[in-house]
Amino acid sequence: MKKSIKDLTDIKGKKALVRVDINVPLDADKNVTDDTRIQAIMPTLNLLKEKGAKIILMAHLGRPKGEKNPEFTLAPVAKYMNKVFGQEVVL
Repeated sequence: MKKSIKDLTDIKGKKALVRVDINVPLDADKNVTDDTRIQAIMPTLNLLKEKGAKIILMAHLGRPKGEKNPEFTLAPVAKYMNKVFGQEVVL
């Protein structure tokens, strides 16, 4: 039988590592222009938050080909998610 996140019990205070696809488009000023992918993960994050889990998101932005490139930082997305999630999202 398949289980879903709704089946998780007793996760209060436990860490939940969640791989998310938040590769969202940004404008020239690094503002999120389409938050569809962020909105899609919100039900999962809210459920984990309600159950008291400590949420760790794992994601990447773009394809930097193994080199560190400030163009691909998730900092603008984390800043945007602060507002959407209603809680500090630490990068």
